[in-house]
Amino acid sequence: MPMFDRNDPRRNAAWQAAQQWRARTRQAPGGPLGGLKLIFTWLLFGLLLIVGTVLGLFFLLLGWALLPLVRYRMKKRLEQIRAEQAKDAGGGYYYRETYYRERGDSGERELLEGDYEVRADEQKR
Repeated sequence: MPMFDRNDPRRNAAWQAAQQWRARTRQAPGGPLGGLKLIFTWLLFGLLLIVGTVLGLFFLLLGWALLPLVRYRMKKRLEQIRAEQAKDAGGGYYYRETYYRERGDSGERELLEGDYEVRADEQKR
């Protein structure tokens, strides 16, 4: 019965994978075209990295340049929204008094939201 060494690198999965890679590289057609393809691939990859970096910097600078314009438009829009909300709120006591005077209504007034009446029987308490 043959003894086997537990530390033998040939029993290691990583060592076997490396041997398979080595065998495949020896079988691959090399020659001058293989090296030329490799150089062309690296040059193309480098060119794509450079183009991507330049485009990224361009859009970053464009965003920074447009930031004041966007802030100005958002500020104007916020002022417009606030003005609309203030107009919708109605303005309180003075607004209602002006409204009644313009209508010529000096007598019985309508109940508006937030107004209330005190009944005569509750006044006696």
